[in-house]
Amino acid sequence: MNNLMLMVGRVAGLGGLLLCIVSFGARLSGTYYLGGIQVGTVLQAAIAIMVAGCFCLLWTLAEGSKDRN
Repeated sequence: MNNLMLMVGRVAGLGGLLLCIVSFGARLSGTYYLGGIQVGTVLQAAIAIMVAGCFCLLWTLAEGSKDRN
């Protein structure tokens, strides 16, 4: 389970970071919409994905410290 949560956390973090970069680049180029969705909404979704990834990684750390006790 820890390995799964670690993998999910890493993939979510990387995906969120890439989506942040895309939305930032789109906004710098003057685009307000990406595929019919506002760039600000895409950025908020990217932040939410990164937060979910951080939660998974935190869960992995907490479970690892519980095993050591």
